[in-house]
Amino acid sequence: MPANEKLFAALQYLLPQHTLSRAAGWLAETETAWIKDPFIRWFIERYEVDMDEAEQEDPARYKNFNTFFTRALKPGSRDICNDDKAVVCPADGAISQIGDIEYGRIFQAKGQDFSAAELLGGDRRLAEPFMGGKFATVYLSPRDYHRVHMPAGGELKTMVHIPGDLFSVNEATANQVPRLFARNERVAAVFDSEYGPMAVVLVGAMIVASIETTWAGLVAPVKKQIRTCHYPDPREYSFARGDEMGRFKLGSTAIVLFGRDRISWDEDYRAGSCTRMGERLGTAN
Repeated sequence: MPANEKLFAALQYLLPQHTLSRAAGWLAETETAWIKDPFIRWFIERYEVDMDEAEQEDPARYKNFNTFFTRALKPGSRDICNDDKAVVCPADGAISQIGDIEYGRIFQAKGQDFSAAELLGGDRRLAEPFMGGKFATVYLSPRDYHRVHMPAGGELKTMVHIPGDLFSVNEATANQVPRLFARNERVAAVFDSEYGPMAVVLVGAMIVASIETTWAGLVAPVKKQIRTCHYPDPREYSFARGDEMGRFKLGSTAIVLFGRDRISWDEDYRAGSCTRMGERLGTAN
């Protein structure tokens, strides 16, 4: 397995990551029925997607693959934990890693980590409130519901788009590519939450066509952007726990950060644990 992982990671260094991803984005946006319909049906069968919980169950009714992939669920499909001190799972998927931010660094995999500052675009002032805090990395597989929701209620303070690579974000790549989540293209949203500072980082990946937020729409990709861009907004955006805040078109990873001594993760969650949006992930201290 390690040899296969190394080969898989090595090939990704050679591939034209952005070109492949943008081409996939074009395919995912096509409305041509004879292209999109067979592709959506194949995808549902290949990844065992549960269409019974989708608001629109008929695959042929979707405008294109992206509207299918970012499909809404039927009302009541996900219950939001109503405990006043709950931190909830931001997305369906699985825990990649979860734990403490130690000495400013976030654990990625055995022998691999990265700094909170570089995850947030190299801004040490933005990262400072999270030193000694908590992190949780949630991987969204192809079959999952691909909207990301608020782990806690809060007010948006700033959004940062950080351009970068587009490596795959699966376990094999995380084991082999140093600083994976801090080198891929990503969008970081920082909130003043009911439990203090909170960040939700949407990390792009190979074949991910775009990242959107509910307040700004499409954020990535941006043509020819070579620098990190901050998007402070004078308008106030407030969210309740469980509100949708963003989505992936062709899915990836969401990383949640909290400040020191603010919350504790539920001990039932560890690397590999399945997550379901809205379930308790932790508790405010």
